[in-house]
Order: sequence, then C-alpha cells, then structure tokens
Amino acid sequence: MAKLRPARCYNKLERPYTRQSRYKKKGFVPGAPHSKITIYHMGDRTREFSHRVGLFSKDPIQIRDASLESARVASNRVLSSNLGKAYHFHIKVHPHHILRENPIAKGAGADRFQKGMKQAFGKTIGSAARVKKDQEIMYVGVDENGIEKAKMALDKAGKKLPCKFKLQVKKVST
Repeated sequence: MAKLRPARCYNKLERPYTRQSRYKKKGFVPGAPHSKITIYHMGDRTREFSHRVGLFSKDPIQIRDASLESARVASNRVLSSNLGKAYHFHIKVHPHHILRENPIAKGAGADRFQKGMKQAFGKTIGSAARVKKDQEIMYVGVDENGIEKAKMALDKAGKKLPCKFKLQVKKVST
C-alpha cells in the first residue's frame, strides 16, 4: 500500500470539484472510504454542565478523518482519567468531503500503462472535514471544577490538528 501524502497536499479550503455529467452514473464519486472517526459523543450526555470549553479553528482548512480521530483519542484519555464521567465531549465537524488523487507512475515502462491527465478524476484515498475560520471543531461540557482539565485536554487535541486553534470558555445559562 502506498504511503499517505502529507496534509499540506489537502489542507487548502477551495471549492470542491464535483463531476458534472449528463449520465447519472458518472455524476458521483464512487467508492467513498469509511471514516476513521466513529464516535462523536463521549462522557455523560444526559447531564447539563455549567461551563463549555470549545476549540475553534483560526484558519479555513480541511482536516482529515485520521487527524480528528487522533485528537479525539488524546483528549478523551485525559478527560476520562481526570474527570471520570463528569464531562460531555462532542466533536462537531464530520469528514464528508472525499479526497482523491491521480497517481502518476514513474520508472521504466510507465508510459505503457499510464493515462496521464486523460481521465484524471482520481481515486478516493480518504475523507476530510471542511472547517471555516472561527468554526467550533469540538467542545467539552464540564462543571466549574473541571475547566482546567478540559482546557488541558482540548490543548492536547488541538496539537493533533493541522491548524492554529484557540480555546474559549463559556458559561452555559440554564
């Protein structure tokens, strides 16, 4: 299996190219891969918490599903070990955007089986979440005594993401 290309190849937030065709069968991207992130809510979903700590993106960017999953695992580990079940962690973005690449063959004899840019729509290699500037990526609902632990967990999660981020603490009015 080929190596993953670096995040800089896909992190620009441009208009997604969608195939426009007269034939319905050719109008969608076939073979969308499964998302690596499976759980979006963790902790106690039933309780109302007094504070909400959010992680916001500072730039418009695409975040791959593997990056979101590693951020989720890192922050949930900190939260569950320090707060038990006294938190609600929620990931708000979903990786719906399909990433494609048109691999170019290199080496001897590559010209015999290479199509070049003739049919360059590309094969699906993953999925990404499209995030706008100042959009909330994830948040943690905690009581007042868990704010510092929630900040620490989201800071750890933000370091796994390919963008600059900011944390924001908000008191929830009930």
